Amino acid sequence: MKLTAKQVNTFNMLKLPAAYFTGVRCKSITETSCVTSVRYAWKNQNPFKSMFWAVQGMAAELATGALVMGKIRESGESISMLVVNNKAGFHKKATGKIQFTCDQGEAIDDAIAQTLITGEGQTVWLDAKGYNEKGVLVSAFSFEWTVKVRRKKV
Repeated sequence: MKLTAKQVNTFNMLKLPAAYFTGVRCKSITETSCVTSVRYAWKNQNPFKSMFWAVQGMAAELATGALVMGKIRESGESISMLVVNNKAGFHKKATGKIQFTCDQGEAIDDAIAQTLITGEGQTVWLDAKGYNEKGVLVSAFSFEWTVKVRRKKV
């Protein structure tokens, strides 16, 4: 069964309430991409009348992480996932609705295939860029995800 945006949002509400409360939502998820969004509001603001950087980070991480979760689910295998590193750059004040997109589903497929073949953990850098309603780049995040097959104990 494929992962849907509704399932991701329900997961966030139950397991990641900070992201859900601040307005982070999954808008769409496919085989190759995931789009998340968050709207600037009182609950996610900083003192400079823009969106707090960490809220942007949650939306960006969700765009990459939901794609990884979906790929793991599709594999039918027991695979762990964890962020081991990240980088971010901020280009414009974040106000209004910001959408983050990750379109690297194939890179995740490769990492999962490698961990299943070798039994070794694999890492993959995934990017999520956030654009405002005018199409202007607001922030760009990169997350280094590790995936590793969980082998059954004998």
